Amino acid sequence: MRNFRDNVLLYVKGVCMGGADVIPGVSGGTVAFISGIYDELLHSLKSIDIEALRLLGTFKIKEFWKKINGNFLITLLAGIVTSLLSLAKLMTHWLETYPIQVWSFFFGLILVSAPLVLREIKKWSTGVVISFLIGIVVAYFVTILSPTTTTDSLWFIFICGAVAICAMILPGISGAFVLLLIGKYEFMVRALIEFNIPVIIVFVVGCAIGLVSFSRLLSWILDNFHNATVGLLAGFMLGSLNKVWPWKVVTAYRFDSAGTQVPAFDKSVLPGEYFSATGNDPKILLAILMVALGACIIVVLEKIALRLKTKI
Repeated sequence: MRNFRDNVLLYVKGVCMGGADVIPGVSGGTVAFISGIYDELLHSLKSIDIEALRLLGTFKIKEFWKKINGNFLITLLAGIVTSLLSLAKLMTHWLETYPIQVWSFFFGLILVSAPLVLREIKKWSTGVVISFLIGIVVAYFVTILSPTTTTDSLWFIFICGAVAICAMILPGISGAFVLLLIGKYEFMVRALIEFNIPVIIVFVVGCAIGLVSFSRLLSWILDNFHNATVGLLAGFMLGSLNKVWPWKVVTAYRFDSAGTQVPAFDKSVLPGEYFSATGNDPKILLAILMVALGACIIVVLEKIALRLKTKI
């Protein structure tokens, strides 16, 4: 049974998950994993089944709420929604104004998180190592894919929600980046900022259906192939570092749904090559400091979680 302090910390973790999900290349699932709530989140989502719906349909609200771990889910969801509504515009501004510092911060966050995730592996084997390497390779190739242009129809927004939410709960695979790949990242951020209710509702419904369905599969895989799955997820995290590398040069452009020309494809380069290609200061010292800040925050969060000795 969680006390008030536990629920406040859980809410903060939800805020962090929501903030991470706004950023292409950063996964809310990563935050859930490193903050110790990943397994409980999956099992809570998995409990939303036919039996739970039957309890709800017969107005056995108390039993329904207990079965789905309702207090946990509603507290976490409140934090995620708060973050999405408040940070969407802010994150967009920061990425446009301070791109090197922001990406450096998340680079440090993920870089330190991956070894922490690997500590969850109880026993190493050849299969676990192969899963880890596959995760790195797959995530890396995902980061170098070029975004595409897609329809703004509500049926496609529903599909986007179902697909993106599956990525959002996978550590290292960013739902926001998946939206970017299918050409709907700017569209959904703008929908949040402008409170486009029909689009938001359809997207959320897609998320809900995708989340409940996919969480059951992922939970089963973790229960039956824990070490190999954790190795794969840690590989995803390391492979995704290419996406959050601070120094990039644009190699191609595209038009978004509003008809504005935006970067479509870029590549990671060293600071010197970045300066030569763009003429902009690579801000190496600031980048190093932000990497260190991201790393320190992860270490501090882990220490806090251990000290509090709670299930969250």
